[in-house]
Amino acid sequence: MVHVEALLAYDIDFPEEDDGPIGREAIAQAARETEGAIERLLSTAPLGEVAREGAVVVVAGPPNAGKSSLFNALLGEGRAIVTEVPGTTRDAIEARVESGPWPLRLVDTAGIRETEDVVERLGIEVSERWLREAHVVLVCGESEEELRSSIARLETLGPAPRIAVRTKLDLAGPAESGAVMPLEGAEATVGVSATRREGLGALMQAVHRALERSMGDANPDFPIVTRARHREALAKARDEMREFVALWNAGGMPATVAAVHVRESAAALDELIGTVDVEDVLDRVFRTFCVGK
Repeated sequence: MVHVEALLAYDIDFPEEDDGPIGREAIAQAARETEGAIERLLSTAPLGEVAREGAVVVVAGPPNAGKSSLFNALLGEGRAIVTEVPGTTRDAIEARVESGPWPLRLVDTAGIRETEDVVERLGIEVSERWLREAHVVLVCGESEEELRSSIARLETLGPAPRIAVRTKLDLAGPAESGAVMPLEGAEATVGVSATRREGLGALMQAVHRALERSMGDANPDFPIVTRARHREALAKARDEMREFVALWNAGGMPATVAAVHVRESAAALDELIGTVDVEDVLDRVFRTFCVGK
């Protein structure tokens, strides 16, 4: 932005100097590049929210499919009640997991099924809300048939990528305990045994691959927007720069008037980087151009 303001300042105040006037296209190009840089930074806002709050990973499926056992195994502690009685989990249980490039908010949910039980129905409604907010869904099932049914049932409950998790492999027969076949509607299929703690590493890798595909690479060296007020400031700066580009390309507007939008664009970022004042602009002018020499 300082560069764009410096070009405008030189064009307005020093057009007769040795470097000569600045071409209108050069100023327009610099402004477009600045607008593009702001837009790229704004595009990191969803990733920034995940970096700050954690990616929501929902453990879902029918009752008694091993969801709570898997939840506990991934946490390494007994947070959820595990019984053989279907429908034990009546509310969502959330825990934070620090694993890989993203922090995860792991959520154990009530089993999804048709029920007349009022309390269980309320728990299922909570589960459905979590599914709509999820970044990744772990669809649990004891068999391939149960997994296919669960994937179809959850298909309309949010756009998050789904990972099919074949649970309780320790209870499967020899013919079923081998490689788990890919399933349509799932980005990956992983077999696990919560009691033996088998397949958990492969499952976490699948989760992070799904997040990377949907949100991009979590590069710690690239700046990301993590606060709503920063996002609002950047959006204001982008809009003002965009308005300047439109006026500048249309022509007919004095440079001193069009330049107000560039000044407002820089002012919008005061909360992020501090005030950019006229001294910064003049310093850039004198370092860039042969003025008064």
